[in-house]
Amino acid sequence: MSAPSKDRTPAQTGRRRFLVAVGGVCGTVASFVAAPAWAAARGPRCVSFVHTHTGETLRAAYYQDGCYQSECLAQVDHLLRDFRTGDAHPIDPAVLDILFELQLRADRDGPFEVISGYRSPATNAMLHRRSEGVAVHSMHLEGRAIDVRLSGYSTRELASHARALGRGGVGYYASSDFVHVDTGRVRYW
Repeated sequence: MSAPSKDRTPAQTGRRRFLVAVGGVCGTVASFVAAPAWAAARGPRCVSFVHTHTGETLRAAYYQDGCYQSECLAQVDHLLRDFRTGDAHPIDPAVLDILFELQLRADRDGPFEVISGYRSPATNAMLHRRSEGVAVHSMHLEGRAIDVRLSGYSTRELASHARALGRGGVGYYASSDFVHVDTGRVRYW
């Protein structure tokens, strides 16, 4: 460590050393507390789906060996296509990361029941005409949103976990029994 600067008194330098030491201890303790979640996140990341409209299922090991798996992501894109039109679109891998983190928080590895993944412009416009709850510029149009529930788990709790992540938008639709998550700005409804 360097000698105190001309602008710092020995007391200020001692205080600085103390704060740096305390910060290091806090950081170390925090890393031990977070270790189980980080250990799980560093390995392969898998999510499972059952599409409620098509009946299709997929167990997706979408992240392995430090990178996203393009073949698996293509399978996810297909499963989460607009089931009304058949149009597919790349799904933002960060959506899958949110789902993976939700599985960890819920301590569940059952499949996510998919209500809606990608939506084509035609489908989104039709749904918007039917419901004010469908945004004109929905994140579904960009492959950055998904509407799900987790098999055998409370959607209210799932929404609570999603909000706690502080990542993207979270909508809780109690009457329809699903949770919307997206990779847009943080907001809740």
